[in-house]
This record gives sequence, C-alpha cells and structure tokens, in this order.
Amino acid sequence: MSQRIQAQQAQAQAQAQIQAQQRLLEQQQAALAAQQRQLLQQQQMMQAQAQAQAQAQAQAQKGAGPPPMPDGSDGKGGKGKGKGGGKGGGGRGRGQGDDRQPPPEPPPLQMAPASLTMPPMPQMPAMPQMPRGLPPMPDAGMGHLGMPTAPPGMTGPGVEDWKEGLALPPKDMRPKTEDVTATKGNDFEDYFLKRELLMGIFEAGFERPSPIQEESIPIALAGRDILARAKNGTGKTAAFVIPVLEKADASKPHIQAMILVPTRELALQTSQVCRDLGKHLGLEVMVSTGGSSLKEDILRLLNTVHIIIATPGRLLDMCEKEVASMSHCTMCCLDEADKLLSSEFQPLVEKLINYMPQERQVLLFSATFPVKVKSFKDKMMRKPYEINLMEELTLKGVTQYYAFVEEKQKVHCLNTLFSKLQINQSIIFCNSVNRVELLAKKITELGYSCFYIHAKMLQAHRNRVFHDFRNGLCRNLVSSDLFTRGIDIPSVNVVINFDFPKQAETYLHRIGRSGRFGHLGLAVNLITYDDRFSLYKVEKDLATEIKPIPASIDKALYAFGA
Repeated sequence: MSQRIQAQQAQAQAQAQIQAQQRLLEQQQAALAAQQRQLLQQQQMMQAQAQAQAQAQAQAQKGAGPPPMPDGSDGKGGKGKGKGGGKGGGGRGRGQGDDRQPPPEPPPLQMAPASLTMPPMPQMPAMPQMPRGLPPMPDAGMGHLGMPTAPPGMTGPGVEDWKEGLALPPKDMRPKTEDVTATKGNDFEDYFLKRELLMGIFEAGFERPSPIQEESIPIALAGRDILARAKNGTGKTAAFVIPVLEKADASKPHIQAMILVPTRELALQTSQVCRDLGKHLGLEVMVSTGGSSLKEDILRLLNTVHIIIATPGRLLDMCEKEVASMSHCTMCCLDEADKLLSSEFQPLVEKLINYMPQERQVLLFSATFPVKVKSFKDKMMRKPYEINLMEELTLKGVTQYYAFVEEKQKVHCLNTLFSKLQINQSIIFCNSVNRVELLAKKITELGYSCFYIHAKMLQAHRNRVFHDFRNGLCRNLVSSDLFTRGIDIPSVNVVINFDFPKQAETYLHRIGRSGRFGHLGLAVNLITYDDRFSLYKVEKDLATEIKPIPASIDKALYAFGA
C-alpha cells in the first residue's frame, strides 16, 4: 500500500515538473519572439537609411548637384561667378567653374550590434522518466513529496516582481499556537499552482500553508480521494478549496466541482473563500441552499457555473429536475463530513455522488468522524488517503473554565462575565430556540448590544444577522447549535456555554468558534447541578480538563490582539 502511494506521489511530482517546464518554455519563447520583433524593426530602419544614402549618391553622380548641406540649408547664399562656384558654397550657385568638388562618400553600412544577434532557440526540456518501483528519497532542500522548493528556472531577479504589485492585507502579528505553526516549512509556490491562484492566496492574507493544507493539497492535486481529520480553525476550508480552484478550467462551461456543507451560513462563508482565493481566475461560483429562491437558482444555472456550493437537499432537487448537470463534475468536497454523513444527510449525499461520473474524486474534511464514515468510505470512495492531525482533540489556544451556578443565577453570572472579561466579540450558546430568544432579550435589557440566530428564523433574517455580526456591528451573539459548525469569525475571542451541551462532539465544535487559526481564545461554561455528569463525560471523551473559573482571568490568555 505504501509503495503504491509513493509511486502515485512520484507520478504527481513528475507531472508537476513537466507542467513547470512547459510554462518556462512558453515564457522563453515569448521573450525570444519579442527580441526577434525588435531586431526586425531595427534592421528595417537601417535598410531605409542605406537606401536613402544610395539614392543621394546616385543623384550626385548624375550631376544633380552635391547632396544637401549637413545643416539643412539649401545653398542659395552665393551668386559668384568664380571657378569654384558661388561664394556661399551652395549647391545651387550660378558659378561656371569646372573644378567642382566631388560629393562626400556615404558612411559605410554598419552591422547590427552583437547584442541584437538572433539568440539560439531554447531546447525542449527532456521529459522526466516515470519512476518504476519505489521513488528515491527526497534530497535535502526538496519540498514535501520530493518536489523542489522552487520551480526550475523560476528563480533569480525579476521572478518575484509580480508579488510587489499585490494588495496584501496588514500582517497579523498575534501569537499563534502549534496547531497551525508546526509545519514542514513548505510554501504555496512549492505546489506549482497557477500564478493567478497564488495572487489570490497571498492577497487573502495567507502566508504559508498550515499542517492540514501541507498534507492535503499535494494529495488532492494528484487526484486521490482524501479522508482528512483536523482541528477546528486550522485551515480545512482552504485545504480543499485551493485544489478545487487549481483544477477548475474557466474555458469549460460546465459544473466541474461541488462543495457540500450542512448549513446555509457555512455555504455563504465557503463561497466567499472561493471568490477571494480565485478572484483572478475568472471562475463562476454559485451558492444554492434551501430557503432561497429555487427560481433564481434555476435561472442562474442557465448561465455558466464552474463551482457550486450547496446544501445536499437543494442540489439533489435540482439534479432530479435535470436543472443541474453533474456529468462533468469530477470533484466532490464534503465539509463538516461527520454532519453530512448523519442519518438525515447521508442518503442525499450518496444520491448526489451517483450523479457524478465514475472517474471522480471525493474529499472528506471534518474535526470528528462517526462510525458511519467507514461504510461510506467503503461504498463511495476509492482507496482514500487518510490524514489524521487530531493527536489531541481540543485547540491548544483555547483556555476552558466552568462556573458552578444555579439556574436562576445564570443571567447574573453572565452579566458579571461581561463586566470582568475583555471581550472583543462573543458567542453565547443555548440548547433550545426559545431560550435563545429569551436570553437575547435579557442581555439587551442589561444594556449590552446583542443579536440572536437560530434555525427557525427566516433565511433572509439569518443572512442579515450573520453578515452584520461578521462585520463587527454587534459585540455579542446568542445562538443555537446552528452556529457551531465551520463558522469562522476571527474576531471572536470568547465562547460562553449558557447551557452546557450533552454531547462531547457538540462541545468541541462550540468552543472551536474561538481561537481560530492558532490564535488565543476563552471558553466559559455555566454548569448546574444537573450538568455535572455531562461535564465529566465531556472531559473524559475529549481527554481534556475544564478548570474552575478563577477570581480573575489573565487577559494574555484570550485578549484579542494580545
């Protein structure tokens, strides 16, 4: 198995090197054509000058008079009758002498300078031999999977000039944990991505790939199915979006990839990531979720769509109506795969995949995987490459505390937390829709700005709340478990479980809304007498410790920008 994987990795390496050499050859040919055009123009100018001088010499020999004066005068100054012509020496003097001076000899035709000689045509680089058996171990200075750390011929002065014109965002100077810094030292350029895609990656603020991106991007580019497990907030979205954008072809008017997500808010967020990273590629990205207008989605599909991001129910409905064609869709990505493989979603997902061609690629990403993943893997995937970066389940940058209170004391305790903590933005979780609305009303009465969101709201209202909270128009958001999965709001540094969850999986996803991408965060849990067993179960299942809340919390543990 390992030999086959290494052989396929070596094939991917060879293909990437071939593509890089072809790009280099195209650049050399373009430079050569420019030099040839410049040389041709100069030769034409020199030929024109030589012809003009030859004509002037021929006229002089026929007695038409000497050539024009060097200073451009017409020689009408003299009328003398001496033998030497007029006094002014002009070419049109009336002198009758016979001893005229012969015209000066024209300058010899100069050859083109040596720098303008035709450069030799570059030779076509030799095609690398496909390895047989096990590939050699990568040398020192070679990147992941043995790829060179820079494309051949793409180094030297002038190659990095394209980076200087990028509109880069301000660099995030906040400290990061090992969840995103424990990398192998690769760069995005090591994967031989399109330059337009690299421009979008850097302009989005990405500097280097995170561990999950280092592991998954080269495997996905090689065409393998992937089963990847990584912590919340470590860059899983970009880990599958970048290969999707790299493989998509803007010249083909078909749906080439579909990304399935469990919630509408996550679909909007993922589509924004696609548009940000691929803004220079000319790809059309479409979002389709339940609760939005089906008519608008159908009209949108009449135009070109390259990548579709959707919830399973709506996309399956359009496939069954033969509105959306998956016959050219060769990539399927499942974000928050554990939720998509639950009993409510798995039948829909399997039907959607069956609409795709046989030669397809399936990518699964999540922080947790249920037992059902094995049956789905055996049925719908072909020898997937498994990635597991979950040596420990909770994020290293999230500090966890609990406060033991009575039910009637929870609102007072929450008010105390608001006054004591340095909150940039916070999300407060409740276990039911009714409690979400009641708590939001109480927080507003206490004088704090507050939004709320839950699954029973109208989709337009949910979209508005999500957009406004993400843009920082409100400091606190009360939510049901709708907001636990995949939502990435970097400015959230505090999560409060007003109602403690029953399942360890739910708790893991809730506290993962803070401490995004290796930054620091704080999770505070309000525990009642009835929650004590749930607290013990969560600590045991996640192999973590939730400590009692101290009288004062060090701001360096969670403060935004610390």
